[in-house]
Amino acid sequence: MIYLIEYNRPEGRLVTFKVFDQSERSKAENLRLEIELELNRRKIEHEVVLLEAPSKAALRRSHLRYFADLREIVEALSEIDGNNNELLNASKIEKLS
Repeated sequence: MIYLIEYNRPEGRLVTFKVFDQSERSKAENLRLEIELELNRRKIEHEVVLLEAPSKAALRRSHLRYFADLREIVEALSEIDGNNNELLNASKIEKLS
């Protein structure tokens, strides 16, 4: 599957989320370009990306920052770091944004 995401980083929220089959790659690329051009014309700085993943669950695991709030990201990183109860420092969190 191909996923088109428009993300408002300062607000930490999804603006657009669309799903395309592999056969619709051109359609997804064209829509991404249209959105980018419109945002540029309006001087709005959002991230617009096309991502591929076998499922939305897989996409969420690989690109958590588009779907989770800061608390959820910290919890996920804590799980990755293991159960050593180490506090995550600001530099680790900054790398996510």
